[in-house]
Amino acid sequence: MKNIVSKVEGMACRGCENRIKNALETIEGVSNVNANYIEGIVSVSLDDNISENTVFEKIEVLGFKVVKED
Repeated sequence: MKNIVSKVEGMACRGCENRIKNALETIEGVSNVNANYIEGIVSVSLDDNISENTVFEKIEVLGFKVVKED
């Protein structure tokens, strides 16, 4: 299991947090989802067979922007 924390732009309220949390919890192998609009971060735990990009794509489909660090 791996943990990731990513900056996410576009969250403006608790509703945004809940949209992201609910969407990510539908992905098999994703757990411990937390979104914080004030800090602009999303943290999740992933099974080793799940790609970070799976999570990032799901967030971006909702209309938010994942800030990927180089």
